[in-house]
Amino acid sequence: MSAEKGKGIEVINYCNWMSQLPPELHNIPLFNLTIPGSHDSMSYDLDISSSIVEPDHLKRFSKIYCARKIVQKWAATQVKTITKQLDAGVRYFDLRIARKPNDTNPTRLYFYHGLYTESINEWAKRHPKEILILALSHFKGFDIKIEEQLHSHLTSFIKTLFGTRIIHKHPFPTLKSCWDQGRNIIVSYDYPAKQQPELWSKISYFYGNSMEPAKVESELCRVLEKARPSQRLFVCGLNLTLPENTRILKYILRLCDNFANVIQRSLPKLLRWVKQQAALTPMNIVASDLVTRDNFVSTVVQLNKISVK
Repeated sequence: MSAEKGKGIEVINYCNWMSQLPPELHNIPLFNLTIPGSHDSMSYDLDISSSIVEPDHLKRFSKIYCARKIVQKWAATQVKTITKQLDAGVRYFDLRIARKPNDTNPTRLYFYHGLYTESINEWAKRHPKEILILALSHFKGFDIKIEEQLHSHLTSFIKTLFGTRIIHKHPFPTLKSCWDQGRNIIVSYDYPAKQQPELWSKISYFYGNSMEPAKVESELCRVLEKARPSQRLFVCGLNLTLPENTRILKYILRLCDNFANVIQRSLPKLLRWVKQQAALTPMNIVASDLVTRDNFVSTVVQLNKISVK
């Protein structure tokens, strides 16, 4: 628990920060708020017994335990559960769906790194003024023969689970309109063939595609200054990205290092850049790895003071 005062947004508890925003922000579209998000949100729960899902060129080593162990060290971008990320103030979640090969249940779907549970829905019920944005994507391992069946099963499950809490796309929501309707969950579904009134289309996610913070900053600057989406939600991803070729070995063969350590060293610099850049170009969702570290949530939430006139 913390209090932010002075010229910032006064927040007593980031578990309920949206409900504590000043009235001037209650009626603006959600794309004009600055919202902390989690990149690859379920990666805290890597299953060492599962096949390697990505990167693609390491899939062939899935049967080798040592290879899976190494990939585990370099794939975990979060260290806290979804519930703890929610409690910390995270409101956007990057949820990647997959099927396990040879699963006897053809409709059993997993996050890349964990089984789908109702914990998000239960949290949303307990915090009705906190708006959650769930971005479902990737859909790895979907057998083309039953792909449509799997998507129908998943979208039906989502609509049944979240029910009247799902926020519709039109008219574009504000905090107050969501509160008035008793709705607090946006579901973005990255599969055009399954677009429905309850499901939002893909939310653009911009990132630097590099392990070097300077290159991440440069690419996000370019997007924010020249290609920033208008009148819709979008994500600036601060996440570092491992190479998709043999250069990945430069990182994953470091026996005394892991991805979390690399991120920990880079995140303070990226957050300083965020504060500087936000004064020049508006941001919407800012997503990161290790979202419960280095004052990430408080830094992003405090950017909303720029919107307060």
